[in-house]
Amino acid sequence: MSSRQHRVEKRKRRITSRLAPRNWREQDRPMFRTSNIQYDVADRTTAMGAGGIGLIHLIGLRIGLSQAINNRLHLLKRHLPYFESDHVLNIAYNAICGGGCLEDLEVLRNDEAYLDALGAQRIPDPTTAGDFCRRFEVPNVVALMDAINDARVQVWKQQPDEFFDEAVIDVDGTIVETTGECKEGMDLSYKGIWGYHPLLVSLANTQECLYIENRSGNRNSQEGAPFWLDKGVNLCRRAGFRNIRLRGDTAFTQTRYLDGWDDAGVTFTFGIAASAPMIAKAECLVNSRWQRLRRPPKYEVATEERARQENFKEQIVAERGYKNIRLEREYVASFTHEPGRANREYRIVVVRKHLQVQEDQGEFWPEIRYLFYITNDWDATTSEVVYSANKRCNQENLIEQLKNGTRALHAPVNTLVANWAYMVMAALAWNLKIWTALLVPVDGRWRQAHQREKNELLRMEMKAFVNAVIRLPCQIIRSGRRTIYRVLCWKERLPTLLRLADALRHPLRC
Repeated sequence: MSSRQHRVEKRKRRITSRLAPRNWREQDRPMFRTSNIQYDVADRTTAMGAGGIGLIHLIGLRIGLSQAINNRLHLLKRHLPYFESDHVLNIAYNAICGGGCLEDLEVLRNDEAYLDALGAQRIPDPTTAGDFCRRFEVPNVVALMDAINDARVQVWKQQPDEFFDEAVIDVDGTIVETTGECKEGMDLSYKGIWGYHPLLVSLANTQECLYIENRSGNRNSQEGAPFWLDKGVNLCRRAGFRNIRLRGDTAFTQTRYLDGWDDAGVTFTFGIAASAPMIAKAECLVNSRWQRLRRPPKYEVATEERARQENFKEQIVAERGYKNIRLEREYVASFTHEPGRANREYRIVVVRKHLQVQEDQGEFWPEIRYLFYITNDWDATTSEVVYSANKRCNQENLIEQLKNGTRALHAPVNTLVANWAYMVMAALAWNLKIWTALLVPVDGRWRQAHQREKNELLRMEMKAFVNAVIRLPCQIIRSGRRTIYRVLCWKERLPTLLRLADALRHPLRC
């Protein structure tokens, strides 16, 4: 065991001993006991709480992120003193360090240890960062996303062969509200909210954000989606995925594009509107075509099943006379259908929901509703098509993280394209979090434990990731052309981070 590992284990034993269960005697004073507190200022030593930023920066160096940005993005005629990559990473690092707005950059730029940790004499202030966002035009934003995806491919190349079995690309839109009145491009959305309506294309396998397009608030959800889906397909093909699947709700079906995706060998599963002709076709199906849809459990009970808790929400609905809808059972079937703007038949999978409806605390009456999905997947069972389509709802969690985790889906500047550029740069923080998990080494006798650690990091919310990985107290030492992050405490994820840092000292697979 190396001296570093010995120190890590020693710190782990110390905290484990302090937190070990014990039979306490009655205490005569509170646990928070310190009283003689004094502050002093260090002479030479500098330290910071965001020590995990060094690992993030090392990942960017290894996958060529800065070089890709500088090669593709050309906004500055002269570099006085910053490069384009400095501005982009400045905003991304602000988000990954827990910053919620451009003004939080002022805290980082006045942190000497943070500057030393990144080898920077200075970083752009909030005003300069906002001016950089306003330099963007639409081709520049696309070039920035392409540069980020160049680096993303390098991360994907480090994954095992089974990673490339199938890429599942999800698409959805969301409303970004703003209370400003002077933001160019803002408009009133269908929900009556002023703001923007960005489109998000993501890789469901890893929850990575592939593309964002900022749009005016009154735009339709599906506007521009085929262009970005095609770019996502080309990206995944370039990376080496053997199969590609597209998913979206009813707004994204856009039947005029289905034949092209089918000809290109792309599988798709989209929701399709429950129109009167579709419902008529479903009602004409004989009973033998319908099968009971049985949902798998959300999770496996590790110990013993607990008693079901009382449903207070349903009680309030009944007491106040609201409409109460209960799902009794579900059936699934399929038939073929040729959409009006397509030239061939596709498979329609229909879910028939049997509901019990109550209103004003009266009697329950039965009601049947239908959900439809259109797909060119002829091999999967009807139930498998439904389960796959329902998993697209996980993209809502990604949108939540981009809104309130990295605060990427916000509008801090005054034009549509400038806010689009900010969204892409702040969303890079989330992608860096995903890449950190994907690059965790999985090998040796502890392979299963390493895989579990990798999966836990991949599923972490942004706030949990910041607390577990980024907020790592470190002393910053610059000596002999080296920048040493000396960790000052033990944290649960520390062994994983040290293994990853050691692995990143070697070249990645090309």
